[in-house]
Amino acid sequence: LEIVHAALGIVPSNVLLTSFQVFSRVFLVWGVLHPFKEAQTSLGVSLCLGAWSITEIIRYSFYTFALLNMKPYVLQWCRYTFFIVLYPIGVTGELLTIYSALRPAAEQKPFTLELPNPYNYSFYYHYFLVVIMLSYIPIFPQLFFHMIHQRRKIIGGGAKEAKKE
Repeated sequence: LEIVHAALGIVPSNVLLTSFQVFSRVFLVWGVLHPFKEAQTSLGVSLCLGAWSITEIIRYSFYTFALLNMKPYVLQWCRYTFFIVLYPIGVTGELLTIYSALRPAAEQKPFTLELPNPYNYSFYYHYFLVVIMLSYIPIFPQLFFHMIHQRRKIIGGGAKEAKKE
């Protein structure tokens, strides 16, 4: 529903960025944690869950107050500031969790299709996980700097505003 809400304008979120965030979380739970019990004990899981939980509590509180035509500044400040720490913690947790699944993925070969087969096609889930990890290199900065831009737009930019005075 997150993506649908963004697409319909119910929440003021970018559809593409929301899609990346939702799909990364769904993938981590169903594509990494569910098939690989070893990943469930990774430090990354605690980092993800902590960062995700705090982020969502702040975000949904912010949306709730917005629906009531109230915008407490402290909540707005938290929404557009805490991500500076929480986003890197969450991404680090996601990457650590996927990394902890690499060896089991190579050994157990779930979701893997090896040759020969009727489709004459091979797919190695282990390599797919590596590609997912590498995709964080171009995607994370875009998401992070989008939030930096939103922060400047909503609560100001600090150093840039001081120069204007």
